Amino acid sequence: MAIEGTGMNFDHYKLLTLSRNGRVLTIMMNRPELMNAVNHALHEEMARVFFEAADDPDSDVIVLTGAGKAFSAGGDFDWLEKQVKGDRVPFVHEAKSMRRIVMGLLDCPKPVIAKVNGDAMGFGASIALLSDIVIAADHARFADPHVRLGLVAGDGGALIWPQLIGFAKAKHYLLTGDAIDAVTAERINLISFVVPAAELDSYVDSYAQKLARGAQSAIRYTKSVTNIALRQLFSSVFEAGVAYEGLSTYTRDFGEAVHAVMEKRRPEFKGE
Repeated sequence: MAIEGTGMNFDHYKLLTLSRNGRVLTIMMNRPELMNAVNHALHEEMARVFFEAADDPDSDVIVLTGAGKAFSAGGDFDWLEKQVKGDRVPFVHEAKSMRRIVMGLLDCPKPVIAKVNGDAMGFGASIALLSDIVIAADHARFADPHVRLGLVAGDGGALIWPQLIGFAKAKHYLLTGDAIDAVTAERINLISFVVPAAELDSYVDSYAQKLARGAQSAIRYTKSVTNIALRQLFSSVFEAGVAYEGLSTYTRDFGEAVHAVMEKRRPEFKGE
């Protein structure tokens, strides 16, 4: 329903569930039966929600999370299979959505807290790590397994991982697709905090309310200044990343990886 006194209409979102707790707006990816995997429709909703949230007069802090057991498992395999079969939305449209999602996170003046309630993979990891504060349950894992699907990590992973943990470690995780547990992720500064799963909700609620009680102009301007370097990197890296990812969707290795997942077997890459 439309929320009185706000420019946001929550009914405009079908795969995102929005709710409020005082001045804190929670955005929840809501495909729990598929571990919040991202299909075209969810991609499009994510591409506009941060811009609308930025203009929402009734919130000062944003919490981003997933429904059920996962934060987000990344790309929906049915969606990827359609790409392989040629029944695809032109990649230029997907690239525009990717760009708006990353821009929305970096340009939103309000602090965004990623409440990582479970695994954050691929696109899920990218949007979590591009948030301002990342708080994860201790059982959660992070990974950018694009290469395991024969794809380029073009949706933000190649931008943000090196900035958080340095090029040496980032290249390891990006080139192998290996997962990292939340405890280790906190230790190497990939994320802000890790807490026991049973304490995640209360910890994030307390942290979000702490920010909501702060001097909002100062907080917003500080975020804007801190993100200047990321926005500059975004301008130079992101376009190449999505272009290379688009090219990789036409390789035989990508098709082989998607078929292997559907057939529950190990892919046999040929470098083609």
